[in-house]
Amino acid sequence: MNVLFLARSVTSAKQRMLGIGLLSGVFLAPLAWSDSSYEEAEVVAVSPHYETVTYTEPREECRLERVAHSDPEYHSSTPKLVGAVIGGALGNALGAKRPNKQVGAAVGGLLGYSIGKDVARHKRAQRGAARYRRAQVCEVYYDRREQQQLSGYDVTYTYAGRTYHALLNEHPGDRLRVKVSIRPL
Repeated sequence: MNVLFLARSVTSAKQRMLGIGLLSGVFLAPLAWSDSSYEEAEVVAVSPHYETVTYTEPREECRLERVAHSDPEYHSSTPKLVGAVIGGALGNALGAKRPNKQVGAAVGGLLGYSIGKDVARHKRAQRGAARYRRAQVCEVYYDRREQQQLSGYDVTYTYAGRTYHALLNEHPGDRLRVKVSIRPL
């Protein structure tokens, strides 16, 4: 069985090599029948070729404007604590007997804390109220621009009594190198 497999693979390899040889002969045959060389052609006319290029350009415009602002909020616990201490002291002072003094101090402390909290909230509301100032405000706009850019040269040249046209990247000068191919029909 190994001998049969080896014989088949040798036959397939020969067939592949033969196929590659035939294909390369088909593609390389026209090259063997043609001849090419480089010659000089006379340039008759050259004119620059321009293209219109469109692009956007950013532009910033700034102006002074009246804008609203507020101070940054600051949360202090001082008014609440001071209110609690003062309320507690008043409640303690107003209580007539020993048990009433403790209840009065507690109720006065809570009432003082609440009053201090309201005072702090009122001050924050006043501080956070909108104020106005003049500030510079800028916006970016995009302007569309068009520009003519040189993209190459339209060249007219003659070779062997015939006139040809081509678009080239560079100015060719008075003479242009051309590739001439000769092959049978």
